[in-house]
Amino acid sequence: MGKYFGTDGFRGEANVGLTVDHAVKIGRFLGHAFGKKHKARIVIGKDTRLSSYMLEDALAAGITASGGDAYLLHVTTTPSVGFITRTERFDCGVMISASHNPYYDNGIKIISGSGEKMDEAFTDEIENYLDGAYGEIPYATREHIGKTIDYYGGRNQYIGYLISMARNSYQGYKVGLDCANGSTWMIAKSVFDALGAQTYVINNQPTGLNINLDSGSTHIQHLQRLVVENELDVGFAFDGDADRCLAVDEKGNVVDGDLILYIYGAFMKERGNLIDNTVVTTVMSNFGLYKAFDEIGIQYKQTAVGDRYVFECMKEHGHLLGGEQSGHIIFGKYANTGDGVLTAIKLMQAMISKEAPLSKLAEPVTIYPQILKNLRVLDKDAAMEDPEVLAAAQAAEEGLAGRGRVLLRKSGTEPLVRVMAEAQTQEKCQEAVDSIVKVIAARGHVPEAKHA
Repeated sequence: MGKYFGTDGFRGEANVGLTVDHAVKIGRFLGHAFGKKHKARIVIGKDTRLSSYMLEDALAAGITASGGDAYLLHVTTTPSVGFITRTERFDCGVMISASHNPYYDNGIKIISGSGEKMDEAFTDEIENYLDGAYGEIPYATREHIGKTIDYYGGRNQYIGYLISMARNSYQGYKVGLDCANGSTWMIAKSVFDALGAQTYVINNQPTGLNINLDSGSTHIQHLQRLVVENELDVGFAFDGDADRCLAVDEKGNVVDGDLILYIYGAFMKERGNLIDNTVVTTVMSNFGLYKAFDEIGIQYKQTAVGDRYVFECMKEHGHLLGGEQSGHIIFGKYANTGDGVLTAIKLMQAMISKEAPLSKLAEPVTIYPQILKNLRVLDKDAAMEDPEVLAAAQAAEEGLAGRGRVLLRKSGTEPLVRVMAEAQTQEKCQEAVDSIVKVIAARGHVPEAKHA
């Protein structure tokens, strides 16, 4: 990962880590980079954060100052920017959002002309420019100065696309929606109303300061209560920019990304649509998901944590379904990024087609208890490469006798080693984690242990 751009764009507290000057310069770079052979066309979307409006203006100013045209989708979802960028052949797209983070954070995500997250080589060039290594970019003058264009209709085009994805009427279904006071606050209800559902919506009154605040997919207990109290058939919770979705079944149980992958993977396999018979997950998917896949003969591949890596694996090998436990689900036939509303539509399709409640579709998966210990270390690489630590991890996994697993991984941003165990009981998880942590400390990798 670079100095500014991580796996999900340039993130930071607005006007602290990510400033208006950064946004202007990123706009300047994009307008120049894509405007060498023709006038650059760049589409911009934003979520409901107070600072998103400021950053939108700054990006547009930078783009137009370099001679490009900036098309404004206004408040919309991250997947809609990817969709519009790809279908309307924009040079690139920009989404202003910090996803599930609190309102005072923000982010800038760059999306390629094919609707994917921009590759690291390009964002490295942006970073070089931000740090002054790229040189000065000339200002456009006279008739070459760009325009800012209201492109609100692009969002409506995306809504129409989502509606077209549904294969059934939702008439007779009572559906709950938690919009996290974010990007879906109008879009989700519009889609489900158009498809005939009786919708119950919460957290759809954004103020600029309440995005993700005690709401959405990171605070799903409110949707659980809504579903149970109103006897709804299903509920869907989105995050701030709607690239992820978690569901709640009719009993009030959470259906996370792992369960969604199982439900739709099984649905595709039954209909002969899982052409490679493989679902892509990250290493953090639950052991119970893999056991359930084994039972029905679905293969799986694991990637590093991050939906970027899931998509890269899908693209390289032609897989059609992948995602993360957190609710980033990628339907490769229809999108190049996670799309929360599309995920909800696909779950509705499985429920209606199989004439079964969501709880029944998720029933074959037994989610194993999990314990994750974030251990601060002196040198995470040294800890991860220590033969005795690796031997302890192997011994802990062998002790689970095929009825659980152990995972060691290092943090990408902090001096942490993450020790995770999944087993049939919480006690067995704790035993496995403790046995590994004890060795890491005994080997002198933990600061407190070294100075003891």
